[in-house]
Amino acid sequence: MHPPAFLARPELEGTFGMCASTHWVASAVGQAVLERGGNAFDAAVAAGFVLQVVEPHLNGPGGDLVALVARPGQEPRVLCGQGPAPRGASIRHLRSEGFSSVPGSGALAAAVPGAVDAWLLLLRDHGTWRLGDVLEFAVHYAEHGHPVLASAARVIGEVEDLFRTSWPTSAQQWLPGGHAPRAGDVIRNEVWAATLRRLRDEATGSAASREEQIDAARARWRSGFVAESITAFVAASAHAHSDGREHRGVLDAADLAAYAAHWEPSVSRTFRGHRVHKAGAWTQGPVLLQALAILEQYDDHELDLDTADGVHRTLEALKLALADRDAHYGEGLGAEGLRTLLSAEYAQRRRELVQATASHAFRPGAGPGLGTYRPPLVVAEADELTLPTTGEPTVQWNGETRGDTCHVDVVDRWGNAVSATPSGGWLQSSPTIPGLGFALGTRLQMTHLDPDSPSALRPGARPRTTLTPTIVTAPGRVIALGSPGGDQQDQWQLVLLLRLLVAGQSPQAAIEAPMFHTTSAPGSFWPRTWTPGGAVIEDRFAPGVIEELRSRGHVVTTSAGWSLGRLSLAAHDDTGRVSAAANPRGAQGYAVGR
Repeated sequence: MHPPAFLARPELEGTFGMCASTHWVASAVGQAVLERGGNAFDAAVAAGFVLQVVEPHLNGPGGDLVALVARPGQEPRVLCGQGPAPRGASIRHLRSEGFSSVPGSGALAAAVPGAVDAWLLLLRDHGTWRLGDVLEFAVHYAEHGHPVLASAARVIGEVEDLFRTSWPTSAQQWLPGGHAPRAGDVIRNEVWAATLRRLRDEATGSAASREEQIDAARARWRSGFVAESITAFVAASAHAHSDGREHRGVLDAADLAAYAAHWEPSVSRTFRGHRVHKAGAWTQGPVLLQALAILEQYDDHELDLDTADGVHRTLEALKLALADRDAHYGEGLGAEGLRTLLSAEYAQRRRELVQATASHAFRPGAGPGLGTYRPPLVVAEADELTLPTTGEPTVQWNGETRGDTCHVDVVDRWGNAVSATPSGGWLQSSPTIPGLGFALGTRLQMTHLDPDSPSALRPGARPRTTLTPTIVTAPGRVIALGSPGGDQQDQWQLVLLLRLLVAGQSPQAAIEAPMFHTTSAPGSFWPRTWTPGGAVIEDRFAPGVIEELRSRGHVVTTSAGWSLGRLSLAAHDDTGRVSAAANPRGAQGYAVGR
């Protein structure tokens, strides 16, 4: 691979600490916490609550969170902030409401909110700051306002009529002055600021120690005034869902009280001397591990992503891994099945399926612990190929949304690292809850109304989420990285890792290099379509590479240069050096540090 002629952003290196995220304000807040003596975990939590304010179309308090954390000398662990389906959310109930699939908007698609409890658990177990100090940044931006992103303004504009006609509480919050804001307008969420203050005040007034205060806030979220307001609104609010009809949600007080974020071991495998750590198959995370396993036996020159050969092999490996995701992943996949998917023997069998021409087939594998389920396959319409794919949301007028989230990475001078991907609870997902200032999420749209699916909708089970942060470790080195992008998250991360670990590019150069991904797999979001043999590739690739991919049978859609991916990264090594990089596409993500 060739070194870049220029970089849009500088290579950041230092010895103190680094933060990188999808929004420059969140990165600045994380660094501010480090500068005031906080560790990486304090910084990530403060940045995470700010992301809920400044990227409300990409995540919110009613949404979800998956994170990986690494501490020196310890195995990375997974923080699960993915809430389960409510007890009343069953296949039978959704079908009785007239749905053939889980709706893309409305409270019937809501899982139990997990993001806030997960952020607080991270703060309690690994942070050092008190609750009020961490929340002060989010309170400030919610109360005093921030310039609205162009993408957020576009989303609000898309659902403006829905808010006016069917979701009046959302209209009150997101249509200041009676109309959708324009990019750069200062918007506020004073109701959410008041909610955070009350959470802080009630918690700090009833407990003494830092940990006790955080647990008190978690209790008030799950069974105090927050839970009471959510329950009352869901019970009373029949509202328009994505089918155009009115329905009531099923989330209730028992669901909220029963849920708590928790820690899990990561799953991992080695690639080019580095250990790549992911969450389990209740996320799409093992896709990255499977793709790396398929590619491991190729020589470095065979994975040169400046060549059609390298891009072709990467696309084919991703198709095979994603087929396994859609056939096998979910809470229904047991330990034996996951061991099969991550084994060297299975990877070799999958590698043998990579041929010189592009596959247009859906080819999940078979083996011990793997079932025979096959999802329905719906071919994408031609006009779907041009939908935005940068990780920003694609939204229908009725709130149905494809591919949207945000991300933050932090490392500190002590060698702690966090990679966190919060999502869901989007402002466009369901009506704003009065008195709280946020909406419930729609993560249940990841599930299927087919009881044979390993990711079927089941009361109390987690939906198979697309959220998939990454921690990479090697002797004396830790890297936190991730990206928004729905189904593209692990695909873009794979490209980044190949450029880092195979080509030896610097983090910023690897992030800025031309990007690509496959669409030859069923989408996780509405409308769940696929393009057999489909590949989306930035037009900054050499014309000869693109033409050769087409000659090999790839159905190539070229995307404008600087349009795919919102990756970020932060790293630490045992010499005390820290580094960070962030995506310049969209002029929104930023890395900071010293």
